[in-house]
Amino acid sequence: MSADFRADVLAIAAHRDDVEQTCGGTLLRMAARGLGTAILDLTQGEAGTRGSAEERAREAEEAARILGAGWRQALTLPDGAVENTLENRIAIVRVLRQLRPRVVILPYWQARHPDHATVGVLGYDACFLAGLRKIDTGAEPHRPFKIVYASLYADVRPSFVVDISPLIEQRHQALMAYRSQYANQAAGGGLFVPEEEIRERTFAEARHYGLLAGVRYGEPFVQKEVGLVDDLTLLPVQSL
Repeated sequence: MSADFRADVLAIAAHRDDVEQTCGGTLLRMAARGLGTAILDLTQGEAGTRGSAEERAREAEEAARILGAGWRQALTLPDGAVENTLENRIAIVRVLRQLRPRVVILPYWQARHPDHATVGVLGYDACFLAGLRKIDTGAEPHRPFKIVYASLYADVRPSFVVDISPLIEQRHQALMAYRSQYANQAAGGGLFVPEEEIRERTFAEARHYGLLAGVRYGEPFVQKEVGLVDDLTLLPVQSL
């Protein structure tokens, strides 16, 4: 992964495997269109019930290969205790100014896991600061054009859905690269879905959002801005 890589789309997540669950198919679709995709995990995964940070690092590298991501790194924010501090915002600013993405994908700002909810706000704040010239990081300012929120696990109506139908199997392969997390084992047996049910559940979720948009499988997103339409006759998704 080249140090001078530039990303069209950057997904920022709290933990290794979050991206694979919520927007892996979208990253695959963007890569298939020839766009540069990148992933920034903010923690090492040291607090997870299963596996170790070292195992998850190896698995994340394999998952990134499957997703066709051109760049992936992890910061060292404390797993389970991510905070929206100036120091953490600046750490993300450095990455934004290095990769210079047009689009940033963040986790939805309300979530069961506190880290996910915090990253939704932390990432937004970092995107704003990245455009301020007087915040000196040794790199030119850069503010992403668009921020969208991966809302798969949020009880919210999505603003739009990305069609991942041709890529659903590859998306599943990327998730299952995390054998330390999803292979059947004693640790966390009462907390984790059995391995044989993961495919059924993840495909069912993707099927649900696909149906909302008139395709077979989809991933949902929320945007805060009002959408802009140029031609009513080109609006997708049939009404009746």
